[in-house]
Order: sequence, then C-alpha cells, then structure tokens
Amino acid sequence: MIQKYFNRELSWLRFNNRVLQEAADENVPLIERLRFLGIFSNNLDEFFRVRYATIQRILRAGKNAKKSLGGITAADLLDKIMAEVIVDQAKSFEILFELEEELRNENIIIVDETEILPEHEDFIRSYFNHEISPALATIMLDDNSDFPTLRDGLGYLAVRMVMKDKNLPVKYALIEKPKSLSRFIELPALDKDDKQYIILLDDLIRDRMHYIFNIFDYEHLEAHMIKVTLDAELDIDIDLKKSLIEKISRSVKGRKDGDPVRFVYDKSIHQETLDFIISKVEIDDTDSIIPGGRYHNRRDYLKFPSLGRKDLLYKKRTPLPIKGISIRGSLLEMISQRDILQYAPYHTFSNTIKFLREAGLDPKVRSVKITIYRLAEMSQIAASLINAAKNGKDVTVSIELQARFDEQANINYAELMQEEGVKLIFGVPGLKVHCKACLIHREEAGKMVRYGFISTGNFNEATAGIYSDYTLFTANKKILKEVDKVFDFFEVNYKLYRYKHLLVSPHSLRNGIEKRVRKEIAFAKAGKKAHLRMKLNSFSDFKMIDLFYEASNAGVKIELIIRGICCLIPGVRGMSENIKVISIVDKYLEHPRVYQFYNDGDIEVYISSADMMGRNLDSRVEIACPIYDETIKKEILETLDICWNDNVKAREICAKQLNNYLPETKNPIRSQFATYDYYKNQL
Repeated sequence: MIQKYFNRELSWLRFNNRVLQEAADENVPLIERLRFLGIFSNNLDEFFRVRYATIQRILRAGKNAKKSLGGITAADLLDKIMAEVIVDQAKSFEILFELEEELRNENIIIVDETEILPEHEDFIRSYFNHEISPALATIMLDDNSDFPTLRDGLGYLAVRMVMKDKNLPVKYALIEKPKSLSRFIELPALDKDDKQYIILLDDLIRDRMHYIFNIFDYEHLEAHMIKVTLDAELDIDIDLKKSLIEKISRSVKGRKDGDPVRFVYDKSIHQETLDFIISKVEIDDTDSIIPGGRYHNRRDYLKFPSLGRKDLLYKKRTPLPIKGISIRGSLLEMISQRDILQYAPYHTFSNTIKFLREAGLDPKVRSVKITIYRLAEMSQIAASLINAAKNGKDVTVSIELQARFDEQANINYAELMQEEGVKLIFGVPGLKVHCKACLIHREEAGKMVRYGFISTGNFNEATAGIYSDYTLFTANKKILKEVDKVFDFFEVNYKLYRYKHLLVSPHSLRNGIEKRVRKEIAFAKAGKKAHLRMKLNSFSDFKMIDLFYEASNAGVKIELIIRGICCLIPGVRGMSENIKVISIVDKYLEHPRVYQFYNDGDIEVYISSADMMGRNLDSRVEIACPIYDETIKKEILETLDICWNDNVKAREICAKQLNNYLPETKNPIRSQFATYDYYKNQL
C-alpha cells in the first residue's frame, strides 16, 4: 500500500534538519553558523513544548488517532520522534565542536573553567561578585524537602558534593542560571596576543563554585547541566465574570506548572545524581529523557556576540526604498495614485510605520482599524496607534491574545492601548485572528475614502529585518470594502458575510482555493495548459493534499515552495508524479504565502497569511488578497520565479525526505541574494 502522507511531526523534524544543514554549511559565515545552531535548538524547544506535548496528551487520553497522525499511533510516533531527535542532537554537538575549532583558528578562544588564564582571574572574580552572584539562585536538595519547580527551558547546574566525612550522605544542589545575563562573557584582551577570549556563563559559575559552597566540608564537587521542557498548552479559565485579558494572563502564568515533556542532561553526569533528579522531577516513561552534551540551551547561540568580526557575518544589505516612493510627502497620496508592493526585508519596513504615523496626524483621517498578532518588544506600530488615538482618531485594534509565546507581550500592549483610548477587539470566539490587515477611513470632498494594507506577515519591525513578507498598500475600493467586512465580522460574529474578491477563512478560503484547483483540473482534462504554484510555510491539510493529488493525476503541473512542514508526498507515480516540492532555508526566514493559478493564461495571484493547514483554512480568520495591479502581479511572479529557480539553498522534498540540495548548475542562483539584486536593479 502506497503511503499517502508524511507525518506532520516527522516532516517538521526534517525541516529543522535543514536548519541544522545551515549550521554545517562551510559557505555560511562562521558566526552565522553558530546562530543557525541556536535557531535549531530554539525550534526544538518549541516543538517539544507544543507538538510533542500534544501527542503525549493524545496517548494519555487513550485516543485512537492513527488517521490524524498520518497512519501511526501516538506511542509509535513518540518513539520515532525520539530516535530522530537523538540523531540530530548528536549531529548538532559534532557541528558545535567543529565550529569551536574554527573559531580557534580565527583567534576566538572559548575557554572553560580549567583553561582560565592567570591574566583573567581578577576579571572573573570581579564579574562573578558584581554581576552573577546577586542574581544567582542556589537551592539545596534533600529527600525531606519539596523539590523546587523547574522553570521551562531554563538551564540548571545539578551539583553533587561528596563529603570528607564518609559517614555523611552525598549532598545535592541546583544552581539556577540567571536568565538576565548573557550566556557569553567576553574576557579582556591581552597585550601578549591578538586573541579574543570568551567564557560561557556555565563555566564561570563552575569556576566559582568553591566560593558558593565554602561552608561545606566537601572532598569532591561537580556540576552538570540539566534542563526541562514543559507542556506549553494554555488552560483557559471559563469563568464568565473574568475578562479575556485576565484569563489569558492567568493561563500564561500557569504555564510554569505545566507537565514536563522533555528532560535533557549532560551524559557525563554521575548516575546517582541523574537518578535522584529524575525521581524528583517525576518524569514519566513516555516523557523524553535525552542525553546531551556539557552545554544545553544552545538556543543562546542565537545571541553569540559579533566581536567586531564583520568578516565572520553575512554582509549587511541595507533595505531598499520602493521604486518611485519617496520618504518625503504623503504616502496616502501616493497610494491613491497606484497600488504599492513592499517586500521586506529587501524593501524597508519603514513604509508600514510611515502609513500609520501619517494616519495618526492627518486631520482628514477619521478612523484606523488594524489586526495585531505579534508586536516587537519596543513597537513603533503600537506607538503610532496610541498617537492616532490621542489625536482624536477612532482607533480599533483586533489583537490576538493567544499568539503562542507572545501572549504576555500582547497583553501588556493591549492594556497600554486600552488606557490610551484604543478600542480593543479580542478576536472571535473559537477562532484565532491571524490575518494581517489595516484599514483607514479618510474624508475627502465630503466622502469617506478607504486606504489600507494587507500583508503576509506580522506588523513587527524587529522580525521585518529577518522575515521575508509581502505587503500590499492599496486604495482599491473593491478590496478595501471587503476588508471592512472582515472588521465588521470581528464585532458581529453571527452575521454571514459574502466576499467576491477576498478569500476569507473560515468563510470562503478553502472553497475558493478548491474551486481554482478544480478549474486547473478542468483545463488539463480539456488538453490545455494547467499549472499552479504556491509558496507556503506549511502544507498539512489532508483534504487539500488529496485534491492536489487529483490535480496531479489529471495532468496539472504543480510547483510548491514549502519552508517547513510538508505532509504531501511528491513525485510518486500514479499519485503525485506531476508535483515537485522544494524548500529554501537561508539567511532570511521565508515567510510569505503566495497562490498562483494559471487560469488558462489569465493568471490569478493571491498573497495571504494562510498556509494549507486545517487550522488556517477552518479555525482562524485569514485573508487571501487578489493582486489586480498588473505591474505588481508581474513583480510577484518574477520574484516567485527567482525563488523557484534557486539552486544554491533549495532542497528537494522527495518521498525519502533526504533534504538533498538541488544539483548545482553553471549559473548558481541564490534566490534571496538574487531578489535583493532584482530590486536594486529596479532603482
């Protein structure tokens, strides 16, 4: 029997393996490789907190979930995940060792507590006393006291003390590493050489442990890293008397009491110490107990210091202006003349800020409506909206309080905006608001005129420099009238709205895509050219996959660019032989969703925030926006072509999930660099 679908979780692990490939790639600058190792580790942490924890709940509930898990039981899936994670973890430690050797060749020396030079001892003593010690928590452990609640993802040093008096039992302790401090501490440069020295926080603490435990008469002292990952599911209170902000806030705080789903330990830890800790943490046999290396929380390598070594980083490329769009003058006036496409980070994200700032100051603007999913820590978006409210505009913000892991940040901004007179809408019951849209009403010659923008990504200036996303600025009456309907739906959920132009989930997105795929099938059966291309983050909806298989069998040529999860199995004779899938992992995180339908030569193009996943198609509010401006349509198609023709950072997704790079040609195309050059040449 032919396998029809890749399992979602195993497919995600193959994606994270592609991230690990970047850390191993010698063509990637050295410090960037360390940061990719951090991304790999951070991704894995979130995977265990969310997906692994979900499968555990399915197993504990005794559900027969073979169909939803892609034809595999929860127990077997957990075993397969564990096997793959252990292999990738081992590979990641090999890569880290190689990177440390390469750093040494570049005169960047990472020292541990046994390698500290005499010249650095005074600095380390002072740094520990003034920076680390005040923030350090040290907890003594014994059988008679309650074991402390370990914080999710935080690194701990498990300490074992063997006493000089052999009649005394071994003592155990936990040292909680201060989260507020950098993991990497730069040591002073020395006159005698041109080397740069770094010590990890863990090792600096190890060096000073004799100071921490000097009240004990011990013979031997050792410390090994441990870490737990907790289930990140929110338990939402159903008390109707409480506000949604209060409920979500309490649930976020309750995460610290989540069940442990992964326990990682230094494999050189003493067995007695490991047994003691595991018995106290109450790790089930279904939980993930993973032997690791000396250091955990390698996600901290995301913030590995640059050390002034530009030669070991990607060359900085300044975001470009949009052709014909000046930073001076009215952006609204420019939009009234024509649609504008912003493709960050190739284009500057400042146009988004400029739009909202202008709306806040323009005396003719009456109202501003926007959806917010994830904001930057210091958000100019939020500041612009508050400024608009202070200037008397009617500002409405639909803010998603359940944006995973950003709940607390969104709660903080929601409370701040509420205090400043911004009207807040907390989504739609049972649906996450994931669409990215903004709409303003401006009075012109006695009439209300709409301006707005629709994006594939979050309105977040922090991620705009590393996530690639399209944003369409438009004054198109047909499109913006329907965006207005979406905002009406946020407030009046029971009313059914009809859309002629936008595809909106949960109302019309799935049906709209299915209708267009079936048109391609009809063209193919009529002997005409039939072609569809999509760029997505993930493709996991089985019903949609089956439709794509049907299209393939009818002769439709299907090209998919999928960064992450892909449950569709391409290239299988009699099932998907006309489907080709590639995945690109490179400097920027590929984030836009684009749908392209050949449509018998009258090509249709949509940009969207929605992947081909059940949650996006059925359980979220999403928008897919048609591109009517022919110049912009051509621009999106050309940049999509550049992406499809990548032969440097593109991997083929095949039935064996090997993550092989596409074969190199005489003309290498690295799509992210080529896209930047495409826009630079336009100027």
